[in-house]
Amino acid sequence: MPIDPTLPYDDQNIFAKILRGEIPCNTVFEDDLALAFHDINPQAPTHVLVIPKGAYVSWDDFSANASDAEIAGFVRAVGHVARALGLVEPGYRLLANIGMDSHQEVPHLHVHIFGGKPLGPMLMR
Repeated sequence: MPIDPTLPYDDQNIFAKILRGEIPCNTVFEDDLALAFHDINPQAPTHVLVIPKGAYVSWDDFSANASDAEIAGFVRAVGHVARALGLVEPGYRLLANIGMDSHQEVPHLHVHIFGGKPLGPMLMR
């Protein structure tokens, strides 16, 4: 069910539980500011989620309220993961869903990294 990104952060969401170690994940990258892991329902041969470790509901919340260090660390984590997975040369797609119209399902900011095959047009026509 899509979520309303204007609601307060819900610390019982699945990504908060992953960050607390209550739910396991297949980690690709982790540092003090971000965690990247394989999606359990991949939509491409490579499908990794990158999340900040801070409690941010959406890109809007993160960009308005995160520290400069958190923002830089998160963006660098996304780039690091793409390079580590060998996606730069063939290409990859980043996707961040924000709010109901985009069908955001988890109320914790996350970026999807898709790659490993030609992905086609960005939106259905």
